[in-house]
Amino acid sequence: MFETTLAGSLPKPSWLATPNVLWAPWTLTGAPLQEAKEDATALAIKRQEEAGIDIVSDGEQARQHFVHGFLAEVDGVDFDKKVRMGIRNNRYDADCPTVTAPLKRRKFVHEKEARVARAATARKLKFTLPGPMTLIDTLADGYYGDRVKMAFAFAELLNQEAKDLERLGVDVVQFDEPAFNVYLDETVEWGVPALERAAEGLKCTTAVHICYGYGIEANIKWKETLGESWRQYENTFPALDRSKIQQVSLECRQSHVPPELMKLLPNKTVLVGAIDVASDKIETPEEVAATLTLATKFVDPERIQACTNCGMAPMTLGTAYAKLRALAQGAALARKSL
Repeated sequence: MFETTLAGSLPKPSWLATPNVLWAPWTLTGAPLQEAKEDATALAIKRQEEAGIDIVSDGEQARQHFVHGFLAEVDGVDFDKKVRMGIRNNRYDADCPTVTAPLKRRKFVHEKEARVARAATARKLKFTLPGPMTLIDTLADGYYGDRVKMAFAFAELLNQEAKDLERLGVDVVQFDEPAFNVYLDETVEWGVPALERAAEGLKCTTAVHICYGYGIEANIKWKETLGESWRQYENTFPALDRSKIQQVSLECRQSHVPPELMKLLPNKTVLVGAIDVASDKIETPEEVAATLTLATKFVDPERIQACTNCGMAPMTLGTAYAKLRALAQGAALARKSL
């Protein structure tokens, strides 16, 4: 009950990348960069264990970005042909690579960091991948001419990657789908089926993470337009509950998500976001426990895990790990109270 985990990313040390920003430039190149990525991955695992996290992550230390880290080893994506376009339904503009040919995975994309992470811990290991809908929302299409067709092409590649991760010993494969909170009708129509294709045949635990984004200015401004009641989950949770995905990770702490929407996931493990990633304020264990206790009004305690709202990459190392310690301590308080 109340196992602790995190959504995925953690800050990178300054000897690996520029601190406290997304798309952080690497500090090194060549072989020294690869060594630093592996060292940072092992160190992130160790720090999570010290913080008391039960299901640890590689912290995405070897990736500049959760989407583009995967795309770097995919044929058919031209990084030299970029298009300035609005993503997440025009929430912000980005220079997006273009799909110019059939998509094909060149190799097991995340083998090195997953292997290092698996060797670094005896605890359950989670590894995150971008979901099909979020992938296609971050690319210009110069080949398929159909968003759904391209999404399912990516789902096939993600399924190959996920099966390789499972064979390596990863316990939880999580697909990150922030786009599910933006394209609500499409999520139900083809987003969830594409996600199921990405997870097809996996024997390890499968999860999907759906949040309102990193604590960056564009996302904070978008949240301000959503009003006092954020009900996006109301559209997507019923479809996810019918799916074969086993876990759903969602945002709770300091959000305007009505907590009763968790009742729409009666058949899933619910990863309750009890840590706000849009603020540097460190939650107290009591605040974390209160968030988890509130969730028990709508979800059986045995189906609840304590999680962060989203990734923590833009934070300082000190803030991120202090928040993880609070998460573990708060989960212990909530567990004791029940």
